[in-house]
Amino acid sequence: MSLWRSIADHLREDIARGHHGPGERLPTEAALAARFGVNRHTVRQALAALADEGLVRSRRGAGVFIQVAPTDYPLGRSVQFHRAIALAGRVPGRQIDFVATRSADGVEAEVLGLSPAAAVHVAEGISLVDGQPVALFRSIFPAEALQGFPKALQSSGSITAALEACGVPAYRRAQTRITARVADSVRAARLHAAPGDALIRTEALNVTPDGMPVERGLTWWLASRITLTVTPDHA
Repeated sequence: MSLWRSIADHLREDIARGHHGPGERLPTEAALAARFGVNRHTVRQALAALADEGLVRSRRGAGVFIQVAPTDYPLGRSVQFHRAIALAGRVPGRQIDFVATRSADGVEAEVLGLSPAAAVHVAEGISLVDGQPVALFRSIFPAEALQGFPKALQSSGSITAALEACGVPAYRRAQTRITARVADSVRAARLHAAPGDALIRTEALNVTPDGMPVERGLTWWLASRITLTVTPDHA
């Protein structure tokens, strides 16, 4: 057996025994080379094999980390990221990076049932699980119907709370479109991933109980960290 395969076996066993937990950084290539009495190139081959198996992930400039098991996230009528992640036994988080009001483009106006170039509020940010980025999101809201939304969102940090403050206490997912993408360098950096990593792009329309569109949501999920599930109950 080649040396790098043997090293990969040893590291795989360490991971299986829990010597390195999910999200933990492995020792450096230099430290592993010293441990196994080989050169760094051999260690690099072993780590590449583990990465191909999905056990570890390399982050440029940061090191090699144990891969965290993907979190199940149900796509259903309910639109409650925090509640769904908490029910999965994980810690949810959301970071709002950008809030602005601008004119809607053609697609946004059509989806939200607005006149051409009507004003919309736009919010962008990152969704987190256990403190680790799992998705980037961009949400678009009708400005005329939700005039106080930007201030409410910046105050609460919660889209659900901001909608409630604007008189929308309940809303549901009307439809979701799912497509595949790969991460470019900008999205990869924000997700602490690598360029070319697989993304799942969802495009959702959320409406009030009486059917009025209140949000067009675009989300780019990192496929290695999230599993989207659809069941008959959630369809």
